[in-house]
Amino acid sequence: MKQKSSLILLILLFVTNLYSSNKMNDEEYDKFILGRSFFTIPWVEAPSATTARDGLGPLFNANTCIGCHPNLGRGTLYNTSNNASKSLIPKLSIKSNNTNLHKGILAHEGSIANPIYGGQIAISSINNVPYEAKVNIDFKKIKLLFDEEEHFIYKPKYSLINLNYGELHKDTNITYRLAPTLYGLGLISQVDENEILKNVDEYDVNHDGISGKANFVYSKITQKKELGRYTYKASVAFLKEQVANAAFNDMGLSSSIHQGENCTSFQKECNDAPKSKDALDITDERLDAITFYLENLPSYDPTKGKLYEKGIAVFSKASCTSCHIPSLKNKSGEEIYTFSDLLLHDMGEGLSDGRSEFMALESEFRTAPLWGFKTEKKEYRLLHDGRAKTFEEAILWHGGEANSAKESYIALNKKDKKLLLEFLKGL
Repeated sequence: MKQKSSLILLILLFVTNLYSSNKMNDEEYDKFILGRSFFTIPWVEAPSATTARDGLGPLFNANTCIGCHPNLGRGTLYNTSNNASKSLIPKLSIKSNNTNLHKGILAHEGSIANPIYGGQIAISSINNVPYEAKVNIDFKKIKLLFDEEEHFIYKPKYSLINLNYGELHKDTNITYRLAPTLYGLGLISQVDENEILKNVDEYDVNHDGISGKANFVYSKITQKKELGRYTYKASVAFLKEQVANAAFNDMGLSSSIHQGENCTSFQKECNDAPKSKDALDITDERLDAITFYLENLPSYDPTKGKLYEKGIAVFSKASCTSCHIPSLKNKSGEEIYTFSDLLLHDMGEGLSDGRSEFMALESEFRTAPLWGFKTEKKEYRLLHDGRAKTFEEAILWHGGEANSAKESYIALNKKDKKLLLEFLKGL
């Protein structure tokens, strides 16, 4: 355990030295360090002598931000005990009944939370407060045949067990989300809005089979509709808002964006739990610092060697660039290699999670940026729920608008397939 903690600390120090001291003035560097501190050091339950870091819970999934994003990268599907890790978050919603109440909730929240358990399941809790549930992981093995060989993909059969507050509402939809990589988050906010919107073709006017769609979402910061950029369904406009959402939903930490406790009216022990001395667990200064820290993490531009040039040619040949556009321009006109158009696309019934978020429908997801893979030495877990262990599995799950790209991949010869997969690992 000590060796693991030391490794994480060394990585964080390396990132700090490489991306802070050379690019920031003293005031910015102090803000970066403050943000890193509140991102990595554990929070504790209230009341506590550690008043700067109390307020955890009463319901939560992790006591640190980095707990769900190990080494700042993608979450893991399993923990060291081979059970579901805290990085796998069950999201809950129910369908609208078209009342004015539900219409108002949808306009401001994007989805309607479960009345008993809220918007997501908390797998942990502070003393004397029952946690909400645990996650059980299972898969259905699906065989595919191509290249005269058997290939396998795995359909998740995730489920909730030990529901401590009774049965779920009968109309509850459950979707599972794996914590994404944190590298490059700051660059997403820098992409010029017109760069994103120029690729919108919601009704496929050009008849290429691709109908990119923007998700316009309500922002609690500006209190109006904004272009969504963050989350698997582009349902959050600003990184600061996403930080506040994660702090509240994953750790039970209040802020100016999310005040109060993350308890529903049905959770008496949660509502009766001791409260923090301060009205807000995370002040705006600290919330801004955490956001600044994430904005200044590295994104890793691709190394443009011989492998890159050959790989991008096959990537384009397989029609992957229709959605995974290699680069977008920032507000200064500079190229940012997102390998994403940051728009919503229909990914087909196989990936549909039954959940709508603002304008994003059940089978629509934001094109995932492709970056940071070469820095992650652990086993990959890809797609919104971590079902895919390899890039090939992820490609084979593509349907809907991306079905033609999947078929193009299958039609590649084995040499080009291998080249494409190595190219993706190098991004």
